[in-house]
Amino acid sequence: MVWHAIGLQLRHPRGWPGRLIGHVMRLANHRPNRLAVDALELVPGQHVLELGCGPGAAVARMAARGARVTGIDQSEAMLAQARRRNRRHVVAGQVALRLGQWHRLPVADGAADRVLAVNVAYFWEDAAGVLAEIRRVLAQNGLLVLYVTAADSMRGWKFADAATHRLYDEDSLAALLSGGGFVLADLRRVRAGPGVAGLVARCRKAPVRKDA
Repeated sequence: MVWHAIGLQLRHPRGWPGRLIGHVMRLANHRPNRLAVDALELVPGQHVLELGCGPGAAVARMAARGARVTGIDQSEAMLAQARRRNRRHVVAGQVALRLGQWHRLPVADGAADRVLAVNVAYFWEDAAGVLAEIRRVLAQNGLLVLYVTAADSMRGWKFADAATHRLYDEDSLAALLSGGGFVLADLRRVRAGPGVAGLVARCRKAPVRKDA
């Protein structure tokens, strides 16, 4: 029961337990955030959309590299932490933090040069719908970078049961992205922490097929 409650908080942080989860996430995601942000190959001035920005650690990392960042999260508790962490960039207009849902992103068509999603794909109940939204907001030559902890690392974690987490290995992650209309540029297995393996996928929108 306790482990399931933790899984639910990771899915949607709320109240004081959610605020505590935010601090844990910031520490646990330090290396995954660095690996994923590096994979974006950012150029100053590019607009990055982060899905599930959590406490805003990756947002701060991207803003420090000169990117314009829009962070979306479905948790007010996480957005409060992200706003505090990125106050200077928010005031300067370089960072925007918004409450939103995965399948209905508050972003205009083609507005994002890059899309980042770190440790959130497990929670997409309608993954096809989320990927369709990412395709909508991503510029034609834009790049999606997605990080998940590998299934073989997560299977022993009691909070990551099937009721709250959908796990991915290399094959299932590649199938998810290709089925969602993306072409993989590369998919790497990385060391995310002591004894923990992660997957970093970089992909672009597949060309729209036109009828002959």
